[in-house]
Amino acid sequence: MISVKRPLTTLIYSYGNLLPPTLHFPDRSPYLADGVTRREVWAWAMFDFANSGYTTVVITAIFNAYFVSIVAGNKDWATLAWTSALSVSYLLIILTAPLFGAYADAHAAKKRLLFVATVGCVGFTALLSFVGPGDLCLAIFLIILTNFFFGTGENLIAAFLPDLAPGEALGRVSGWGWSLGYIGGLFSLGCSLIYVNWAQDQGLQAAQYVPITMLITALLFSASCVPTFLYLREPLRPQLIPTDRPALVPSIARLKEIFNPKWRYHDLRRFLICLTFYQAGVQAVIILAAIYAQQVMGFGTGDTIFLILIVNITAALGAFIFGSVQDKIGHISTILITLIGWVLVVLLAWGAKGPALFWVSATLAGLCLGASQSSGRALVGYFSPASHRAEFFGLWGLAVKLSSILGPITYGLISWVTHGDHRLAMLVTGIYFIIGLIILTGVNVERGRQAALNN
Repeated sequence: MISVKRPLTTLIYSYGNLLPPTLHFPDRSPYLADGVTRREVWAWAMFDFANSGYTTVVITAIFNAYFVSIVAGNKDWATLAWTSALSVSYLLIILTAPLFGAYADAHAAKKRLLFVATVGCVGFTALLSFVGPGDLCLAIFLIILTNFFFGTGENLIAAFLPDLAPGEALGRVSGWGWSLGYIGGLFSLGCSLIYVNWAQDQGLQAAQYVPITMLITALLFSASCVPTFLYLREPLRPQLIPTDRPALVPSIARLKEIFNPKWRYHDLRRFLICLTFYQAGVQAVIILAAIYAQQVMGFGTGDTIFLILIVNITAALGAFIFGSVQDKIGHISTILITLIGWVLVVLLAWGAKGPALFWVSATLAGLCLGASQSSGRALVGYFSPASHRAEFFGLWGLAVKLSSILGPITYGLISWVTHGDHRLAMLVTGIYFIIGLIILTGVNVERGRQAALNN
């Protein structure tokens, strides 16, 4: 029995030792970088566990469908309004991510900025509990803010990855983080599902119980990320910046270098373009999954939450399994397999006339989701020089957020123009996966790695 007199840090570490065997991290060699402890990797991965509750409950499973059906009253423009609000937040991240990344590198401030982003996301998520029927402007305002802080934090936590693992193990360690993240999403969604089922048994309506799930999500996020700020270390020393120039001047100069044809990181640039396109398809499928399930397949709130639970379980498996596979068969081969899988997901969802085929599509989507996100993050780390890791992961975040505009907006526009034809919207967004496949063939992993090492 654990004594209540033991300090908080001891209790948290004890919890880490009680994790299931599949979540225990191996010894430092050969999977961890020199000087990195198993506890530190666990603390890093716990942020994925913590923030996944936000994306799962707010963006993917509950609040998005609530926004369309209750807040916006199921109007023809409701889905477009939702995707537009997200797009504004992603645009803000695109404009700020490289600058925040360069600033974090220059001042060794990744952890400090991560704390600010976490507080912002948690705080504004809690305020979503005040959104009720017809509160469209309030809902849009808060979604923009919550998603902006979430995306900023996502970029910053990813920038720690290359400092935790050597190049040949980036896929494996990234997979650990993603798999634990999906378990975190499952945990938050499971807690919400328990409450939703109880509320429905009491005769409460969605406008009464959905706001409470926002408080549950915010609370779990804040509690689960405590190990990250206790144990994760800031690995880099600040880079010297001339005192006669504002801090953001070097950041802007670095951002301009990316668009210079002579920029040495050609394969990183090409992969970021590839990632932008295929992630556009991923974002459309995932962000709108609950809306598609309710509007096309006739799912209720409980059915939709259970659907997302299954997707998170398979996504955790996909991230964990393909993290190891990626280090064996290569980054490009792994991403190629997952993109083919995504094309099948879209075709199955489009062709599903009943729940059986749709469930097959959802299960495959989970496997592909975990694999594609984990492998993409690992490849960016493989292409990143040590001195610019936060900056380059800011570029990774830029590409992901740009894709989060392209895919959902495409879906939203098509569903609006066609007066709610969600099947056609799903089919069209699948084109983004095909474009990503074509661009991927031009990425040379060895050449990209050498560019990073020769920095």
